[in-house]
Amino acid sequence: MLITRLKNKKELYRMLESRSVFVFKCFGCREVFFPEDEINLFIQEKTGSMKGVAEIDYLCNEEFATGYTKEFAGEIREADGILVFSCGVGVQVLSRLLENKIILPGCDTLYLKGFQGLSSHDSDCRQCGSCWLNITGGICPLTACAKGLLNGPCGGASEEGKCEVNPCMDCGWVLIYKRLKAINGENILHDRAINVRDYSIIFNHSLFGF
Repeated sequence: MLITRLKNKKELYRMLESRSVFVFKCFGCREVFFPEDEINLFIQEKTGSMKGVAEIDYLCNEEFATGYTKEFAGEIREADGILVFSCGVGVQVLSRLLENKIILPGCDTLYLKGFQGLSSHDSDCRQCGSCWLNITGGICPLTACAKGLLNGPCGGASEEGKCEVNPCMDCGWVLIYKRLKAINGENILHDRAINVRDYSIIFNHSLFGF
């Protein structure tokens, strides 16, 4: 199981500064804690900087998500970025579908003990409690990198960009750099640093009443 929470509002305001966005809000996992009321209030506060809102059932389903990106293609094209309220999987799906757009996570996803279900998705969320997908181009370094490195590549990748741990796997950080370069965002890695993981966030479920 997992729970999502709205990111710190100061962080959200910083991400949206001088930027118009199109919003995707996922409401598929009703059995998962999702702060829908808080999200709706935030959207109301920032309506002026939003080109539109799409409410989607199971954003992690790439077929569903593809249909919505086509339906709202005009509004998405006019937006500077895409703000996503979902777990980390939904954010990564949109990152693949909208390669020329900056993808901004509106939520942090935390692990909650219990059955996780079976998933055939190409993306995975480690539920670390501090989502940095806005810095890494919508590609999660914890799941795309075999070593789960947060501070950049290890230096062991092959010339072809393959991982030294798993030669069949692309180096996650090579993918991140290519993604950022495609959206002219290489400077993001210089301007922002990914902090050391705060494990107390992951395991302190008392903050959420669990």
